[in-house]
Amino acid sequence: GPLNSLPGKIGVVDVKDMVEATEFVCKSGKVDPARVGICGGSHGGFLTGHLIGQYPDLFKVAAMRNPVTNIASMVTSTDIPDWCYVEGLGNGKYNWKEFKGPTNQEMDTMWKASPIAHVKNAVAPTLVALGMSDQRVPPSQGLE
Repeated sequence: GPLNSLPGKIGVVDVKDMVEATEFVCKSGKVDPARVGICGGSHGGFLTGHLIGQYPDLFKVAAMRNPVTNIASMVTSTDIPDWCYVEGLGNGKYNWKEFKGPTNQEMDTMWKASPIAHVKNAVAPTLVALGMSDQRVPPSQGLE
């Protein structure tokens, strides 16, 4: 199903869905394409970061709460490292019995799947709200 389409393809499949939905609504005339904003928290913040970096002309303003910005740096500082492996690398890439740090190649793949890989393209004014006690998405993610 749709949920199983994400592992190993986050930042691509979910971004494509959001862009298609946003463009559809813009073309409907129900919103002003010059005033499209986006907001999200946690994985929604992850999507927000990707969207403003990959589609800077579409999204004019953004707000992110506890965003995942860099999967590679999050994997060793979160209580859900499995999410980083499964979503960043794909199903079957996490050893559920024993945690190990990611290899250089895995770190590179995780970084490329992260919004931080596109931050140089972002131009939208962006509010970043951080929860200092969030164990899933450490505040360091929003600072990056």
